[in-house]
Amino acid sequence: MRALIQRIKEAEVWIDNSLHSSTGRGLLILFGTHKNDKNESCGFLADKAVNLRIFEDAEKKMNLSALDLGAEIMIVSQFTLYADTKKGRRPAFGDAMEPDKAEKMYDNFVRLTEASGLTVRTGVFGAKMELKFINSGPVTIMLEHGI
Repeated sequence: MRALIQRIKEAEVWIDNSLHSSTGRGLLILFGTHKNDKNESCGFLADKAVNLRIFEDAEKKMNLSALDLGAEIMIVSQFTLYADTKKGRRPAFGDAMEPDKAEKMYDNFVRLTEASGLTVRTGVFGAKMELKFINSGPVTIMLEHGI
């Protein structure tokens, strides 16, 4: 399971030219599942994401978490995190979890992240979405758990 985390000033998810959801300062989490992932990884990654100390304190050191700041979180499903680009020029997605199972994992990850008490917004699983966001820093970190 992978969660690509970006520290953001704001984020928006647009679907069919309509604003679906938006957040302010916090995290944008792109979430992808491997075909062999287990549900236990959702809890590990949700806890790690909200407690990851990637926000600056008064001394400009990355010492604060989203939980410390009461930050907002945007979670968007992203099966392309498991793209295999080793051969040819077209990515293969054979390692990504099948959609029915992946959606359940995504929903579980969202639910576990919401349990932190932070404001959590989402995209729509399987929808074609446009993301607009301002990466702050920039700070982008890949979290992985499982397989």
